Amino acid sequence: MESSTGPTAPSSSPNWPGQELGLPEKGPRSMGRFGRRLAAIAIDWAIAYLISTAFFHRQSFITLAIFAVMQIVFLVTIGGSVGHLVLRMRVTPLLGGRIGISRPIIRTILLCLVIPAVIYDHDQRGLHDRAAGTILVRV
Repeated sequence: MESSTGPTAPSSSPNWPGQELGLPEKGPRSMGRFGRRLAAIAIDWAIAYLISTAFFHRQSFITLAIFAVMQIVFLVTIGGSVGHLVLRMRVTPLLGGRIGISRPIIRTILLCLVIPAVIYDHDQRGLHDRAAGTILVRV
């Protein structure tokens, strides 16, 4: 009679977002989850909207441009947008190193198109992060 207590095959799907990337389930360096990401983008959009209203009388294209410039400038200089930092997240290159300038530009252009940001994989990385080679992690 054979025993069924031997090793089991690995699961076809990871137990938590980021597991296949070597990230912990919770705490620092874990994936920034959907709720935090949504709140961060709401904070960033609200700031862009307020600036647009104060100086440009709420022109929608100007609001989007302000949002994009904020994303690029803050990602390059401090590693995350205001919303990311308020919610204790940071955008980092997937393979390590410096984020540079091209990654934030690619990520922001795709984020402004909206669709790439709302389509994401099992690790909860949006297409904008995949294309830019970045990952949004908790701090």
